[in-house]
Amino acid sequence: MAASAMLPHPVARPLADRHGRVADDLRISLTERCNLRCTYCMPAEGLPLAPDEALMTRAEIARLTSIAVRDLGVRSVRLTGGEPLLRRDLIEIVGDLAELDVDLSLTTNAVGLASRAQALVDAGLQRINVSLDTLDPTHAQLLSRRSLLPRVLEGIDAAEVAGLSPIKVNAVLMPGINDGEDAAQLLEWCLDRDFELRFIEQMPLDADRVWDARTFVPAARVREILGDAGYRLRPHPAPREGAPAERFEVLGGDGTARGTIGIIASISEPFCADCRRTRLTSQGTIRHCLFARTETDLLGPLREGADDDAIADLWREAMWGKPAGHGIDEHFEAPERSMSQIGG
Repeated sequence: MAASAMLPHPVARPLADRHGRVADDLRISLTERCNLRCTYCMPAEGLPLAPDEALMTRAEIARLTSIAVRDLGVRSVRLTGGEPLLRRDLIEIVGDLAELDVDLSLTTNAVGLASRAQALVDAGLQRINVSLDTLDPTHAQLLSRRSLLPRVLEGIDAAEVAGLSPIKVNAVLMPGINDGEDAAQLLEWCLDRDFELRFIEQMPLDADRVWDARTFVPAARVREILGDAGYRLRPHPAPREGAPAERFEVLGGDGTARGTIGIIASISEPFCADCRRTRLTSQGTIRHCLFARTETDLLGPLREGADDDAIADLWREAMWGKPAGHGIDEHFEAPERSMSQIGG
């Protein structure tokens, strides 16, 4: 947007930026910890963790989320990590946030979900996204560096029984591992169970810094892989409305839709122009973009006694500075934090 068309600075309104976007979707990271070591996210040995006292408490999460909903127009909240199931007080956090007028969801690897799915539903959780890159045990071991695929599948089964719906499955295709038959097998499995599969492009947020623009699997290649496997895709008729996934209907032999998939093409087909997300890290800092190199601290001022209006103003100021795009090009410099430290 040209400078002459920029909007006036917000004073007491929702989370607008100078390019005309309004963030009403909040992603909250509850922890940096994870029980997997996925190659596109964490190194094999893990990462140094922030001390417990540096993380938001349950009460602080509830207060900041209340400000976001009441004062800043947030309408959707997703809890992320790391792995949020590793928060011992997750059920209580969900119960707190379920009292707010929001769509409340959780992104998880589902390890440990089998024993907690019903309690999460009872607390008010509405839906989940599960990270599942493959159904092949050998490939799952290669990608996650753990042999936990059976526990992931048990968790998904429990979520379905508990009534979490819709269940969305997030898959990252990695070249030479799960970018062939695995993708088609996973899609067929999701179609049979009425899950929505979402292919997510690998992002330059891995702690090992091995992401390569020449080798990652872009959205166009995903569509090609599915086409080669005999799947026909048709653009979904519903408006996208700022969602990260471009959705497609998967057509059966008679031309009717068997189900829906999404492709999140953050790199090759960016959707920055209609991004509506604001991110709160587990340490209480705001990130206006997943790929941002700067953060705005809310937890420090909150602990020092700042009132809700002051916190809301800091949040607005942080989002007002959001750039037009993520700037991933040949000059892109990845943020210091990896995906597990930022929150998905």
